[in-house]
Amino acid sequence: MAPILSSGDDSHQQLLDQLDLTLMPRPFRNPHWKPSQRRNKNIKQIVAEASRKEASVLATQNNSGASTPQVQSSTNGTGAATPFQGTAQTQSSITQAAQNLSTMVLERNLQASLSSGPMATYTNIESAPSLHPAHQKHYCDITGLPAPYTDPKTRLRYHDKEVFEVVRSLPQGVAEKYLEARGAHVVLK
Repeated sequence: MAPILSSGDDSHQQLLDQLDLTLMPRPFRNPHWKPSQRRNKNIKQIVAEASRKEASVLATQNNSGASTPQVQSSTNGTGAATPFQGTAQTQSSITQAAQNLSTMVLERNLQASLSSGPMATYTNIESAPSLHPAHQKHYCDITGLPAPYTDPKTRLRYHDKEVFEVVRSLPQGVAEKYLEARGAHVVLK
């Protein structure tokens, strides 16, 4: 049995209070923790950003100084005289032709980049049909209805009991013709 201590001897209780870990404050998180500066993007954000960049490039090319047509001004400040039709007109037509050519090249490059493959979005994801056996539907060789069963003797697929009776009553060689039509026949050489 533990010794009975007098009420004047509080040193033992004070020591227990000092060493008690439950009274010490402990934060849930590390105070030096900072969230990551890197942010992951989903496919929709990546595609939208790429299309915005392409549109920006086209808009920048169309609004560049090289594609701005030159303004023809009159020789005297009145505006009554006709401007000289020499090199200024030729330079203007060359600039306009260069702008048209650069626009055509940009449009063709954009079409080529877009036609290289379908754009992957949440609403249209183009993919090839699955070749996994679990994803292929089997159809009855006789009726064309969904066929959950296969005859082990003839390897013909059938829909129900009535079609099974027809499959078993087929003459010799007819089952092979059905398999040949389906592309599942075996040719021995």
